[in-house]
Amino acid sequence: MEKKYSLFHVEGGLGKHVASIAITKTIKNNYPDRELIVVCAYPEIFINLPFIDRVYRLGNTPYFYEDYILDKDTLIFKQEPYFTTSHIHKELPLIESWCNVLNLEYNGEKSELIFNFRQRQRGFQLWNRERPIMVIQTNGGPLENQPYLYSWTRDIPYHTTQELVNYFSKDYHIIQVARHKSNILANVEGVYEPLSNMELFSLLLYSEKQILIDSSLQHATAALNKKSTVLWVATSPDVFGYDLHDNIVADIPRNFKLPDSYLFDYNFNGALHECPLLTDNIFDINEIISSVESI
Repeated sequence: MEKKYSLFHVEGGLGKHVASIAITKTIKNNYPDRELIVVCAYPEIFINLPFIDRVYRLGNTPYFYEDYILDKDTLIFKQEPYFTTSHIHKELPLIESWCNVLNLEYNGEKSELIFNFRQRQRGFQLWNRERPIMVIQTNGGPLENQPYLYSWTRDIPYHTTQELVNYFSKDYHIIQVARHKSNILANVEGVYEPLSNMELFSLLLYSEKQILIDSSLQHATAALNKKSTVLWVATSPDVFGYDLHDNIVADIPRNFKLPDSYLFDYNFNGALHECPLLTDNIFDINEIISSVESI
């Protein structure tokens, strides 16, 4: 019998890739008789998933057309969810908008991350500590060459994270995840240099508490079914977040000018002239502490 294929293509950042694992599950559940082929920027997060048959890195697809397209029974799932009406108007979570644009029946499929033996072993070597680990991601994101280390739209103000470190450091070994050359907190172990994606995600296997932002680690903790405290500034947990987490939204003004915004209100860079904040006191520190202690 001639093979039939489903081809899923995803571009964008690491967090979007982790979220898209739910899409691959949905495709497989909608078309269980087809082999599932994934083309992506980060193949390592898909390769351990048993329902995916083959994974290719973007730009490294030799003979792909002949193998999967020419005279083949192949369904193509390559549409971009970010430019759908429901996503732009923030009417649905990203996963649901994505399934709609791909004409998939969504039944609540969730992402998952699977680590093989060596990846778990490597994670233990990297992250075994004497005290329980707390992870704090102060900043980060997909834009490697953005002009500012601090993005007001997503990152946690420095004084807020330092207060959290001061409070929790007596009980936890705190590991800060941030961009290279970012502000380094006092009394933390920093992860500022690049790791492999699975090495970074393995930190979550060995951490007890997580204070995160809208970036790849909050998607990864959801994929590991590990509840975390996630702080949101200008992006929306209703669109990019998960009910599993305790989502805390900053108090920021909403009636201000956005002269350079087109289809979206903010970009991940956090343009300086569109920042509505007159102060960086945007979170209630006691609310964060209460959230972390309750998880």
